[in-house]
Amino acid sequence: MNVKGEISAYASLVVKRYKGEIDASHLHAGTFSMPLSLGVTPHGFASRFEIKFIDKFEVMFGREGETMSLGCTVVISPDIKRFKPDIEWYRNGVLITPSKWVQMHWTGERASLTLTHANKEDEGLYTLRVVMGEYYEEYSGYVFVRDADAEIPGAPGAPLDVQCLDANKDYVIVSWKQPAVDGGNPILGYFIDRCEVGTTHWTQCNETPVKFARFPVTGLIEGRSYIFRVRAVNRAGVSLPSRVSEAVAALDPADRARLRSHPSAPWTGQIIVTEEEPAEGVIPGPPTDLQVIEATKNYVVLSWKPPGQRGHEGIMYFVEKCIAGTEDWQRVNTEIPVKSPRFAVFDLSEGKSYCFRVRCCNSAGIGEPSEATEATVVDDKLDIPKPPGRIMPTRNTDTSVVVTWTEPPDAKELVGYYIESSVVGSGHWEPCNNNPVKGTRFICHGLVNGEKYIFRVRAVNAAGLSEFSQDSEPIEVQAAIAAPSPPYDITVLESVRDSMVLGWKQPKATGGTEITGYYVNYREVIGGVPGKWREANIKAISERAYRIENLKENMVYQFQVAAANLAGVGTPSLPSKPFKCEEWTIAVPGPPHDVTYTEVRKDSLVLLWKEPVYTGRSPIAGYYIDMKETEAKEEHWRSVNEKPLQKKFLKIAGLTEGVSYVFRVRATNQAGVGRPSDITDPVVAETRPGTKEVVVNVDDDGVISLNFECDQMSPNSKFVWSKNYEPIEDDSRLDIDSKGGKSKAIFKNLGEDDLGIYSCVVTDTDGVSSGYTIDEEEMKRLLALSHERKFPTIPLASELAVEILEKGEVRFWLQAEKLSGNAKANFVFNDKEIFNGEKYKMKVDQRTGLVEMIMDKLEDKDEGTYTFQLQDGKATNQSSLVLIGDVFKKLRDEAEFQRKEWHRKQGPHFVDQLGWEVTDECNVMLKCKVANIKKETHIVWYKDDREIMVDEEHDFKDGVCTLLISEFSKKDTGIYEVILKDDRGKDVSELKLTDTAFADLMNEVCRRIALSATDLKIQSTAEGIRLYSFVTYYVDDLRVGWVHNDTQIRYTDRVKTGVTGEQIWLQINEPTPQDKGKYTMELFDGKTGHKKTVDLSGQAFDEAFAEFQRLKQAAIAEKNRARVLGGLPDVVTIQEGKALNLSCTVWGDPTPEVSWLKNEKSFVSDANCILKFEAGKNVSFTISAVSTHDSGKYSLVVKNKYGTETSDVTVIVITVSGQTDTAKHTVSISGQSQNNITVSKKKKATTMSKPQQEKEKKDIKPHVDEIIATEETSDSKEIPRVEKEKNTENNQQTAKKTHGKAAAARTVP
Repeated sequence: MNVKGEISAYASLVVKRYKGEIDASHLHAGTFSMPLSLGVTPHGFASRFEIKFIDKFEVMFGREGETMSLGCTVVISPDIKRFKPDIEWYRNGVLITPSKWVQMHWTGERASLTLTHANKEDEGLYTLRVVMGEYYEEYSGYVFVRDADAEIPGAPGAPLDVQCLDANKDYVIVSWKQPAVDGGNPILGYFIDRCEVGTTHWTQCNETPVKFARFPVTGLIEGRSYIFRVRAVNRAGVSLPSRVSEAVAALDPADRARLRSHPSAPWTGQIIVTEEEPAEGVIPGPPTDLQVIEATKNYVVLSWKPPGQRGHEGIMYFVEKCIAGTEDWQRVNTEIPVKSPRFAVFDLSEGKSYCFRVRCCNSAGIGEPSEATEATVVDDKLDIPKPPGRIMPTRNTDTSVVVTWTEPPDAKELVGYYIESSVVGSGHWEPCNNNPVKGTRFICHGLVNGEKYIFRVRAVNAAGLSEFSQDSEPIEVQAAIAAPSPPYDITVLESVRDSMVLGWKQPKATGGTEITGYYVNYREVIGGVPGKWREANIKAISERAYRIENLKENMVYQFQVAAANLAGVGTPSLPSKPFKCEEWTIAVPGPPHDVTYTEVRKDSLVLLWKEPVYTGRSPIAGYYIDMKETEAKEEHWRSVNEKPLQKKFLKIAGLTEGVSYVFRVRATNQAGVGRPSDITDPVVAETRPGTKEVVVNVDDDGVISLNFECDQMSPNSKFVWSKNYEPIEDDSRLDIDSKGGKSKAIFKNLGEDDLGIYSCVVTDTDGVSSGYTIDEEEMKRLLALSHERKFPTIPLASELAVEILEKGEVRFWLQAEKLSGNAKANFVFNDKEIFNGEKYKMKVDQRTGLVEMIMDKLEDKDEGTYTFQLQDGKATNQSSLVLIGDVFKKLRDEAEFQRKEWHRKQGPHFVDQLGWEVTDECNVMLKCKVANIKKETHIVWYKDDREIMVDEEHDFKDGVCTLLISEFSKKDTGIYEVILKDDRGKDVSELKLTDTAFADLMNEVCRRIALSATDLKIQSTAEGIRLYSFVTYYVDDLRVGWVHNDTQIRYTDRVKTGVTGEQIWLQINEPTPQDKGKYTMELFDGKTGHKKTVDLSGQAFDEAFAEFQRLKQAAIAEKNRARVLGGLPDVVTIQEGKALNLSCTVWGDPTPEVSWLKNEKSFVSDANCILKFEAGKNVSFTISAVSTHDSGKYSLVVKNKYGTETSDVTVIVITVSGQTDTAKHTVSISGQSQNNITVSKKKKATTMSKPQQEKEKKDIKPHVDEIIATEETSDSKEIPRVEKEKNTENNQQTAKKTHGKAAAARTVP
């Protein structure tokens, strides 16, 4: 417009910028595609596809509970009937799968997606992708879902995105996101509800509202599945419930993973958990790695690992707490132990410090506690974030505005942001999004064109919502097209007497389109007073360095620069600082300029710069690069390189992700290092979502190319390729092909001239770029791959190999990874082709790629080289195998052996050769596994070439033959052999149990015997205290040792050891207090020691010693009591008138008192009967002439303080004619005639039949009853003779076992 009139022009402009985590450049509806390049279809032919979207869905708005549908009509040309497109839908870049919430439909022309019951979780950017082979096109649009109307006026919106985390046996953490709408009153907290899958009953999990957006739910029943929902509450009431979570099973994570990988049945929503009856319990050890994983004002969540020692049964846990600094431990779960290694502790005092520990328990008891945690303060560890800053709205479309902001300082675990808008002056705020968005940029849709809006943002994490940010500046909703912002950082790059070279930085805001050029103005400054601005250039300049001519020497100047784009010339920059136009005479170079960065990633970037305009007095020798963190002070600049760089670019690695950096460059020459360039703008080390890299590709024709894709292009964006970060001007080496969002750099003939770094930058984007290095090694790899593609080989899964088959046949084979139906093979032996026939059987399986040749028999003439030659189209390959010398002989012998083995297996044969095992009863079982057995098959056992007779025949039902040798010992050493035979043949298996083999077996027997030892017991005897243990049986090879208080016992007459039957004992005679302590019995099986320990101290010693004293006294009493040692018969028959003289010996200490009774009445010496007691031991009874009155029962009574004993004798006086029926035994007493006295001894007549005698003999065990090292008897005058029974033939008879049945075995010579 001017005084002459006005004119208008219009242009369409699409602005795309970095999208953050959500593709913000797609937040308005739009189409994005890959280039219309050659796409290879699954059917093997190539076509150019053009995909168009018509009748497209735009930005949509809905409300919770409504049904929403999105759809597009898709036109694909050319239309190939056999090639159907793949239709894919994405939400915020995540592939959507059909569910009860989402339905998808494709008619062949129209693709649609239906949200059957919209929820705020469904809000986001929806992308329809149509895929045709390797080619696809996309169209995107945003869907907004507002809250449903609250049932209670003023109630908040429903929470969203309810998820179940860290599920375990009886515990799960429920998390959610806070709603954007609080109903006008702050949200006081949230209620969590659960429902068991398969029911409709909801149970509230917390009594009071929780503010933290995570909550541990305990008390779940193991094996059952649950769903959860959350409700928000404020002063007005409770919100509608959220969408329910996905079902989660209360299971151990390991069980859940196993069920997912091996599902046994369709999911029914419930898992039944059963527990087996536990074995003998082991008290579990303490848990490990106990830590506090979350702490809030309401609860503390503990986590730990199960103990290593837990037995075979399941374990549960008790949690204990105490106030820090005390030891007053209190059990938290007093009634029911928890099953999961997670636990939430409630009812803690806010602000206090607590320590926690955990105990394990099972049926055996409660274990020791774990190590206590560090003191934990009951308070929220996660703070509510601070409000975001620098809210900046910019125009986007006529109904949308782009809002950007900066992340709040010290933000932790951010879920996202809520944005609100308000018409200026209305005071009414509306949410722009109902699902928190990540990133710091969002497009607010649904605005009124021409209205002015202000915006505010609040951050969200699990602790809550931040305060709102400051309101943005007002912005009018209009389509965005504007002039660029001013350039900045104007600097002088060179100065001579009449000209100066300026440099500056590109504007931060380009106005939504590419900058077309710059305009420079200058003015004189005289005495500090600036003059009038003058134009330095009439035509826009494209570079950011410009020489201003015709200046005055020694004059001070100021400069300003303005950028221009399609919208016009932008606002000029602020005036630069004054610069004096004078000849630079310094020797060092001036500053480098145009320092930029590209290819920004999380740990690296590439820095570019241009050489100084002023080089100093000598050529530039190189460059130094400096860097520091943006907020660091000046003294923290550090040099990246130690030696000067010759090139004008550098890839700087080792950056820390998320940290902001600035850089500068200094040039050097022979005179020294010049002043640094202006510092770069701050750059954050991060790999932005959606970042793509240059990819190298070698096609089927061997053509090598570099490929780059970009999905953030604007209509004016271009792909710019460079080599070593210099524009590629020579097109003789490369062809560049860019279409749509794809670009390809094709090498014409890759060689050494092409080595370097290739970079691709997409203009009019937020720094989209990538690079690829082709060094000598990579070039060789690509050329090899190109050659392979041009001249393909058939890839082999395995090279030519040989194996021996069951019948001794020889199989040569190889396997190709893939063969077509036209593949064929040639077989060559010693350079001559061989063919299928009687000797060679050849086969090619195109389906599996298997090529094989089978030879019936390997002969001496078959030694040589075998080759398989493959051909499949133009692809070929071959593989050879050399069989000569020892290799051939070994293969031939193996084939012959296998042939014999096959013939052997046609009859009864051994699958597993004869071996041995030691049973739990410490017996030795010889066993072997047999096959191809029939009813007539016999088995015969031999030892040392003598047959072992077995009482029962084998039935071979289980295919195992056994021979049981009980109480195995040295007598059983020898060579054992077992023979299978029937009419089809026989097979022999031999087992040598001699020398080392026998020693190994005896070691195992001794080990089993040692393991069978019972715990040591304490027994008191009259001689002292005996410690003993029982074993299954004892052999000499088992070495026994005893240790007292860690000192080996030296055996004496007082301390002895021995074995009696199955009892191993240690005898301590006359124990003393020095014998107290810990006793250990050590059993050594030849390799390993086994120990049994008993503590003979304290009460155990006292009780044993008291019992020993009692038994000792009883033994003394028994030894010294009065007794009749012998001499009196039971019955004496004598003729009347004869003399009777009876005598005997008595003993006792002290000397006993002697008295006589007749017929139970006291009887004393008289003239007829003389009674004598002489020398304290000789007692006599004399009647000079007996009469019938002397008949009767006479009793000799001896007595001392230890006891009394009576000996009876019956005297029968008969007349001369008297007779008796009693069996008589006549003895001479007191020198009388033999026929004077008849003495009768009463004996019980017993008889034993021969079978009974044999049975009694069989009952005698054929092993040693007692082996004694040293032993005393109670009578010191008696020396017992101890000997070991000899192993006679009868004692060696042992029960044998065949086929699990007991069998008597004997050796037949």
